[in-house]
Amino acid sequence: MSAVMTARPTLDPHARYAQIVRLSKKTEWQIDRDLIRARTFDFSRKFLPDGLSRIDRLPFLSPGDARLLSQVQGRTYAYLFGLVERFISAKMLDQSRGHIFDDQLAVEALVRFSSEELKHQELFRRMEQMIGAELPAGYRQVANPNDVARAVLAASPWSVLALTCHIELFVQSHYAESIEPRTELCPLFKDVYWFHWKDESRHVVLDELEWKGEHAKLSDDERDRAVTDLIALVAAVDGLLRAQSAADAEYFIRNASRPFGEDEAAQIRSTVLGAYRWQYIVSGVQNRRFGELLTSMTTPEQMARIQAALAPIING
Repeated sequence: MSAVMTARPTLDPHARYAQIVRLSKKTEWQIDRDLIRARTFDFSRKFLPDGLSRIDRLPFLSPGDARLLSQVQGRTYAYLFGLVERFISAKMLDQSRGHIFDDQLAVEALVRFSSEELKHQELFRRMEQMIGAELPAGYRQVANPNDVARAVLAASPWSVLALTCHIELFVQSHYAESIEPRTELCPLFKDVYWFHWKDESRHVVLDELEWKGEHAKLSDDERDRAVTDLIALVAAVDGLLRAQSAADAEYFIRNASRPFGEDEAAQIRSTVLGAYRWQYIVSGVQNRRFGELLTSMTTPEQMARIQAALAPIING
């Protein structure tokens, strides 16, 4: 596996945009030709590794039930990535307008970014449908991607770009640190996130460039309001995770191989919520590069506000 592209710009922005365009053209892939290749998901294997699903914290599950819960979480992983990429693709198209009479390579890089995110949305829709065709009926998605996108995009651009950077940094960490090394996982599931990782390793460079560019435009008061918006966005993400984890836990409990007692059911609910908070919030917040960027663009008082808002999620 090639090294993750660093988000630290060692070249001027124009050169960075040009580099991204070249790499995007060089590594372009298609869903059916390069990734799926007429394959199906192997339901005799787990989809997510225990490091992400936290299933190893439920020792009372049988191997079959542990596998099922991994597959339920894997289905939600596809659903939620498709959901967040709805607002990410729209945001990057919007960002491209700011360069339209300036740097044409920046426009091309951001349009390509948005196009790749549209491809990811199609991939995750198909992935979720393929998994859903094999799992029991009754799985529920708690939020509509368009509704979520409208709500997110109503926030300040600084906060949306911060959230986007956070997401695309944890995508890289999930694949490189948790998914790629595991040999017991479904091969097609692993390959989906390998191809996804390839694109996101470029996208995060653009996230950083655009976030820093937006930061430079703002007054101190505007930056403070943007931090407030970021805190609200993270709270909204946590609300979505609480709802989806509750739905997924109940779905799993209904379809497991045996009934669970009240204490076991409570542990399942708590573990799934903890896993989703780890996957979609905490692993990104604790990413070293994200921490460096956020610290560089906030005051100590603003960081204290963010940390206070995150504490119940991290310690909950």
